[in-house]
Amino acid sequence: MLKNFQVAIDGPASAGKSTIAKILASHLKYVYVDTGAMYRTVTLAAKKSGVAYSDESGIVNLLSQIDIRFEPGIPTQRVYLNNQEVTEDIRSTEVTNNVSQVASYAAVRQNLVERQRQIANSSDIIMDGRDIGTTVLPHAQVKIFLIASVEERANRRYKENVAKGMTVDLVSLKKDIEARDYKDSHREISPLTQAKDAVLVDTTGLSIDDVVSKITKIIQNKQKQ
Repeated sequence: MLKNFQVAIDGPASAGKSTIAKILASHLKYVYVDTGAMYRTVTLAAKKSGVAYSDESGIVNLLSQIDIRFEPGIPTQRVYLNNQEVTEDIRSTEVTNNVSQVASYAAVRQNLVERQRQIANSSDIIMDGRDIGTTVLPHAQVKIFLIASVEERANRRYKENVAKGMTVDLVSLKKDIEARDYKDSHREISPLTQAKDAVLVDTTGLSIDDVVSKITKIIQNKQKQ
């Protein structure tokens, strides 16, 4: 029996996991852990160290030199790599296009999963990623599998990029998201898949408030049981 309450939110890229998880954590006063940001930080660390993304052993050797820390921030929490803020750097196109490969390495996943579980055992938590309900927090009281159409996810990413002053065309974004979906769902280690006891929530056509309301009700109903 878990001493604290755990909410696991999984789903493909740009389904809205992080956005929804942050709002829920704020409303419920839970700790939020962005596991995707952790894999992105390792990917960025490889880039900064000049280690090829295909060099599995080189990246694994870097892990002992990588400290990842989160701090509250507005509008998003800040991410630090060895005390240097990398909140924006880990969202670059290069990191985005290579994080799936880095995240597919067994030793990288094992290392970060252990870090994630240590955080999860300390307080009530909301954690989002690709394998939270299946691998990281298999006993979480609430598991959500968040999806949306490729078109909707591409449009969301496009708007985010425009807001950041980045120029990426919509067709390329759709192709990138489809490629990311394939990599995430076909990797050997902890592939993206819906846990048997997860609730499927399709966010296509729904507002952020709609999704937050729907998941909040799921959590509240579980807490009453």
